[in-house]
Amino acid sequence: MDAFYASVEQLDNPALKRKPIAVGGSSERGVVAAASYEARKFGVKSAMSSVLAAKMCPDLIFIKPRFDRYRAVSQQIREIFLEYTDMVEPLSLDEAYLDVTQNKKNMPSATLLAKEIRAKILEKTGLTASAGISINKFLAKIASDFNKPNGQKTVTEADIDDFLLPLKIQKFHGIGKVTTEKMRSLGIFTGADLRNQSLEFLNLNFGNRGEYYYNIARGIHLSEVNPNRLAKSVGAENTFESNLSEENDLQNALLPIVEKVAQRLQKKNVKGKTITLKIKFEDFNIITRSITRQHFTDDVEEIFSTASELLKNEPLEKSIRLLGVSVSQLNIHAKKEIQLKIPFHDFF
Repeated sequence: MDAFYASVEQLDNPALKRKPIAVGGSSERGVVAAASYEARKFGVKSAMSSVLAAKMCPDLIFIKPRFDRYRAVSQQIREIFLEYTDMVEPLSLDEAYLDVTQNKKNMPSATLLAKEIRAKILEKTGLTASAGISINKFLAKIASDFNKPNGQKTVTEADIDDFLLPLKIQKFHGIGKVTTEKMRSLGIFTGADLRNQSLEFLNLNFGNRGEYYYNIARGIHLSEVNPNRLAKSVGAENTFESNLSEENDLQNALLPIVEKVAQRLQKKNVKGKTITLKIKFEDFNIITRSITRQHFTDDVEEIFSTASELLKNEPLEKSIRLLGVSVSQLNIHAKKEIQLKIPFHDFF
């Protein structure tokens, strides 16, 4: 979906149309959850602090999020997807992978099918969507960003080299800011530069991610569309109204976060072994620390004890603006699907 949260707000309130809006809190501690395209022209983007966003766009209008409304619209869109295929893998409220190799409309062209789905989304919800169509999820994901908003792009097998080789490395799905900087330091700026590296070189410099980078530089990605995709972790976090630096204050702030995580685990009827503490400092630097237990747990006291231990072991030279806790290595296993050769995927 195109600027989903912001577009829903503009749809529901016509007075906001064609105006720069940010969904999120406007306070000093606020964070932008989504920005309209009018706001993006000023450099406003999701996960940016509200203070910085307001400086970049003085006329920015802040809107309080309405997640119940976004979930309702997302469900409408999901129902449209299911009219075409049951192979739908949601990634979030506003994006999903669709495998349309065999589709309910018996349409031979994934490109035309994507166009029809986008038109139906517009008709049913009043919102625009963009799509990427290709031979695997990785390529479709990148393609989906090319003609936004309200567009689509198809990358056939014959197009892969022309598409990937000139592409800037930061545009590759799965290569974040830190990895981008490391690659640049190694002389890797484009897809062509990445493809020129040997598997041995990439393994040496990027560990177990080396093979992934080696493959995506060649347009290879074997992950299937999984309609039964299960969460890999359960977590919660809190950004504080004021930065915290005293250990007692931090421990007190940690407990309700852990309680929320335990409640979510118990609601989902799952347990996990790995407990991770996330810390965001006053300068916005983020670190994570983890401990893996020998057994599965959803016990609030055990999770708190572990997270508290991680917090105590971290030298706190700067004040903290956010704490988060997550539990992973869950005791759930996705049902393995039969491996299929999938000629086309759509990414919305």
